[in-house]
Amino acid sequence: MAPIYTMLLTSFSLALTGTVMNRTHMMSMLLGIEAMTLSIFMIMATLSINSPNTTAAPIIMITMAACEASTGLTLLMLTSKKNTNDYMKNLNLLQC
Repeated sequence: MAPIYTMLLTSFSLALTGTVMNRTHMMSMLLGIEAMTLSIFMIMATLSINSPNTTAAPIIMITMAACEASTGLTLLMLTSKKNTNDYMKNLNLLQC
């Protein structure tokens, strides 16, 4: 079981590193955040196998991930429609 947790923690740290290093385009940041969310979901799912009391936690986690993805894609669409690109430096231009 330890190699599985090591692999999942490594995938989370690689996604975090990719998110921190590639901060120019919003799409690459969203992909990194989604990879982190997926690895956290997998960790929660493997931990909830042994405990019947925490079976709802991965479902709540994947619901929050879907909300985060829809918010991120909406923000990406608004940025690309207004500025014709998805650079992160243009996010402060979306203020009302």
